[in-house]
Amino acid sequence: MQTAMSDIGHILVVDDQKEICDMVQDYLSSEGYRVSTAHEGAGMRRVMAQSAVDLVILDLMLPGEDGLTLARSLREESTVGIIILTGRGETVDRIIGLEMGADDYLPKPFHLRELLARVKSVMRRVSTRTAERVPVQRQQARFAGWHLDLSSRELFSPTGKEVRLTTGEFDLLAAFVNNANQVLTRDRLLDLARNREAGPFDRTIDVQVGRLRRKLEDDPQKPSMIKTVRGTGYIFTPAVETG
Repeated sequence: MQTAMSDIGHILVVDDQKEICDMVQDYLSSEGYRVSTAHEGAGMRRVMAQSAVDLVILDLMLPGEDGLTLARSLREESTVGIIILTGRGETVDRIIGLEMGADDYLPKPFHLRELLARVKSVMRRVSTRTAERVPVQRQQARFAGWHLDLSSRELFSPTGKEVRLTTGEFDLLAAFVNNANQVLTRDRLLDLARNREAGPFDRTIDVQVGRLRRKLEDDPQKPSMIKTVRGTGYIFTPAVETG
């Protein structure tokens, strides 16, 4: 592992191909970033244990733990920015990566200038992620008999049963709860749920809304809580009590 020093942000590149790590490190270092590299999950954790990291550029295809597993672990443990690099072209892999908590993805092969633009976009949001995702004044929320614990990230049904949510589903539900009875566009939901610019990810919101409906609604085909506003986005209709 090599490290290039700078003050504008610390980026960790995790890829099992040394030539990619070296290429990205050289380029981003020339742009003023501090850049470290690792080739697998254990190396990633060693770097992060030694110093604070602002953004992880993470390959999906890694030896041992794959990039999706590592992305989920990173998001559960921190608010670090995550950009996934992938040679896979299927939409399902990108959606799963985003649901695991990644902020952006970039398919290989990629242009370094495009990577830099995405790095800058994600880095702008890292510093405000925690405050926007879970407002301090709303640690507990109740709606239609449901109980959402925003601190522990747990959801309980009206019967008291815990309902498991993916990272993406929780972030989206928290955005709805904190903005109940407001019409929210897909772009706005992306901003609220993940602090990430929209663009090619707007379909992710539709997928996650569908999954939330199957977990929350009595009849997901005729939703009463998360309603579609045709041509605009969605609205979360229950009254929400917080405290």
